Amino acid sequence: MSGSTRTRKVVVTQRFFDTATCEFLAAHHCETIIAELPPGKGDGDLPETALQDLLADADGWIVGHAHVTDSLLRVLPRLQVIARRGVGYERVDVEAVRRHGKVATIAVGGNDACVADHALALMLAVAHRLREGQARLGAGDWSIPMGTDLYRKTVGIVGLGRIGRGVVQRLRGFEAHILVCTPTPDEAYGRANGIRYTDLDTLLHESDIVSLHAPLTPETRFIINAAAIEKMKPSAIVINTARGGLVDDRALLAALELGRLRGVGLDVFVSESDPYYRDVSSALIALPQVVATPHSGASTVEGLDRTNLIAAQSIVDVLSGATPATARVVADGRTLPNQHNKGET
Repeated sequence: MSGSTRTRKVVVTQRFFDTATCEFLAAHHCETIIAELPPGKGDGDLPETALQDLLADADGWIVGHAHVTDSLLRVLPRLQVIARRGVGYERVDVEAVRRHGKVATIAVGGNDACVADHALALMLAVAHRLREGQARLGAGDWSIPMGTDLYRKTVGIVGLGRIGRGVVQRLRGFEAHILVCTPTPDEAYGRANGIRYTDLDTLLHESDIVSLHAPLTPETRFIINAAAIEKMKPSAIVINTARGGLVDDRALLAALELGRLRGVGLDVFVSESDPYYRDVSSALIALPQVVATPHSGASTVEGLDRTNLIAAQSIVDVLSGATPATARVVADGRTLPNQHNKGET
């Protein structure tokens, strides 16, 4: 690497890191160190001091949900690259990455298919009341909870990135009527796939199912709030496999308790980043018309293998002095003067 074959240390603070990716890293002169995480905890639950200890000698870091902060990077001068095993990077301080002369990447293309599958699974599970049916059977009650079709329903998709497009492709098999709200409509794609672009209010008013696939930004935070829910049909279903902050879960809970929505499928929660909402998450999960999963949409064997390898490829690229594919790079401070000592006291 850069004329040297010395072994570089790559620390992985995620579970389910496959052997083939470890072998790929080894073939490129990288030693893989997989951190031991506390039972039931992820790297996002580790205090910064623990991360400092784990990463003290790391050249590369494959990270899950830990916060990548200025104060952490400041004490890790050897660390060159931070590779997210995923595509969201709201917990990465990209300006700090640049300031400290490091590179941050995401695993674009690794989990698109499995998250799109998961969104469809939640749509079907909520529409067919699968949770309620199994609960009744478990109680010895064989009465039938009456569901509703996904077939030929109107589905509104908020955000049309890679996962949103994957959901579109899957919905075509259900002959769904697809509405899309996105800031940058691709008219050719819309014509080819029979979708109709519209504003958010129209989408909320007309949709039988609203599925969220937008990034979390200040503009999209709580895009589904009490006012938005009031515009929806009482028979509507909300699906969120994107980011918890897109939906005000407190407003969602109130609407479900009042019968203002048919049901909800959630893979993400506000409480993942805001402890104030933990009681709200617990109340949502307890409702029979809610199908909830623990942010597991991207966690299939195949999906994790793909994202592991993409993250590892980005690590190898950076440590060898190359640049990862443009779509994978969210911050590259190598072209800037290293400023991490400026202004420090």
